[in-house]
Amino acid sequence: MIVSSTLTIGASALLGALTWTLLEYLIHRWMGHDRRFRRTPFGIEHIRHHAEGDYFAPTWKKLLAAVVAAALATGPALLVASPSNAAAYVAGLILFYGVYEVLHRREHTHAGATPYGRWARRHHFYHHFVDARHNHGVTSPVWDVVFGTYRKPSTIVVPRKLRMVWLEDPATGEVRAEHAGTFRFAPAAREAPHAP
Repeated sequence: MIVSSTLTIGASALLGALTWTLLEYLIHRWMGHDRRFRRTPFGIEHIRHHAEGDYFAPTWKKLLAAVVAAALATGPALLVASPSNAAAYVAGLILFYGVYEVLHRREHTHAGATPYGRWARRHHFYHHFVDARHNHGVTSPVWDVVFGTYRKPSTIVVPRKLRMVWLEDPATGEVRAEHAGTFRFAPAAREAPHAP
């Protein structure tokens, strides 16, 4: 009985985390890139993030979003699951939202130290600098594959005004040697990034 209960609670938490990956994709694709939603609070913040690169919404807004998401998810979860499984589902959803926030910020502020980290940067920066209609998943390509918006990145051309600190060699002002096969800076004439 205890093993069964632990497994269902674990499965509920995992389902919550997987639900976040779908929400991450849908929110980013529709609220961030559909012109009908550009004037929403998320749309405004997202446009600014694309335009400034290193801009992220203030932490209080992210915490408020987590509280709202938890409140919205709790009722439906309680309708279909026991209180402990519903709580595990909501916890998985919110915890993975937190993981997403940390990973997304680190993609912009730090070089990837692992194969996943290097992949995530290429995937995400293809979206930022090559074609904003693709690669909406930040933590996973799964939903991009499912919905046909995945594109395998080649060399990512980064506008100099949006370059990440970790990408630039301070001695030369060019892309660091270890990233040169994956990234390059745009010539001065090509400074405008792809529109979000």
